[in-house]
Amino acid sequence: MRLATWNVNSVKARLPRLLSWLDEAKPDVVCLQETKCRADMFPAAEVEELGYATAAHGDGRWNGVAVLSRVGIKDVSDGFPGQPVYEGEADGQTKLTEPVLLMPEARAIGATCGGVRVWSLYAPNGRAPDSAHYVYKLDWFAALREALAAELAGGLPLVACGDYNVAPTDEDVWDPAVFAGSTHVTPAERRALADLRDLGLHDVVPSPMKGPHPYTYWDYRAGMFHKNMGMRIDLFYANEAVAGRVRSAYVDREARKGKGPSDHAPVVVDLD
Repeated sequence: MRLATWNVNSVKARLPRLLSWLDEAKPDVVCLQETKCRADMFPAAEVEELGYATAAHGDGRWNGVAVLSRVGIKDVSDGFPGQPVYEGEADGQTKLTEPVLLMPEARAIGATCGGVRVWSLYAPNGRAPDSAHYVYKLDWFAALREALAAELAGGLPLVACGDYNVAPTDEDVWDPAVFAGSTHVTPAERRALADLRDLGLHDVVPSPMKGPHPYTYWDYRAGMFHKNMGMRIDLFYANEAVAGRVRSAYVDREARKGKGPSDHAPVVVDLD
């Protein structure tokens, strides 16, 4: 069984690349993040031609998640119980000036595929450690931990993968000094990841295609990809029932190359 996770940074903008990659890599289950489209606008018909059923959760803004499966898909959950609502800025730029009905952002979707419970996760960015969005990020992780604890109690093999927007250690960023004082590397964020692993989840670390570090994200600016100035923030967390079956795992760096790529590369995990 081949599983994968990929922040596509707009599924519509990246659709030709996604379809080509699906046809070439042939994963059985794919978790997508930052789809940036409403669930009813997801290109399900296009991926269905390649044999994939789709479960999508999105509101058309900057977030959005999906699970694609060619081994069945059932028990779909849009979001998780207790998922917090962000009550700060409406879109990161515009302040809320009138009361509105706020709903949890489309940052998580769960489904059971081929006997494995799979969660596609897109954690909040956090923006800055002194911002309301950073507090929201930590609240989101705390709620996720509670939700995954309940999921794990169900006894199914489980994967919680996606763009966590946290680098687990200093080894997971190209230069720790550059990130000092910013999000993605703070002790509180890393502690949130450790709390998830304490549930019995294993960090399945992929092999890199270049250099010693399996980075999954490179900023578009200043040739950072070609210099391999990246971060490992796309993570594959699995319980023992899945982690014990891992045969290989790698970052598909080739998918980050070429014209109009996402700023993230897929992580591909093969199970026995």
